[in-house]
Amino acid sequence: MQLDAIDVKILQLIQENAQLTIKEIARQINLSMTPTHDRIKRLEQEEIIEKYVTILNRKKLRNPLMVYCSITLDKQQKNQFVEFEEAIRQYPEVIECCIVSGNYDYLIKVIAKDMEAYNDFYQRKLSALASVAHISSSFVMSEVKTTTVIPL
Repeated sequence: MQLDAIDVKILQLIQENAQLTIKEIARQINLSMTPTHDRIKRLEQEEIIEKYVTILNRKKLRNPLMVYCSITLDKQQKNQFVEFEEAIRQYPEVIECCIVSGNYDYLIKVIAKDMEAYNDFYQRKLSALASVAHISSSFVMSEVKTTTVIPL
């Protein structure tokens, strides 16, 4: 799907504030409400707009510890990838998981309330997976930039 300048402006606006009303968006892009609504619906149907979410402050919700774990599986076989991914999807502590190239198979982003909670997750869940051969944990000391905005 080809995006025009108006589509791009709509996407920029709702990335910054998904609670904008159709009326507010229409005013900012100089269109009436009906074509604005139609454009947004088209962007949703084409899955350019995947979903609308609320971003919570994890620190205020008592999950200040963030850890990136680089994980190597015992064997690079399909069944082990499937088993690992199914398990990871069940762990609420894991907020992101990516297959990566290089020295590791996966990079996961974990949040926890403190070191003790992370250690419990590490010992009882992550290292308990039979397919996991190696875990390297990197603890986030400070966040320099955090955004969900995709440049358009």
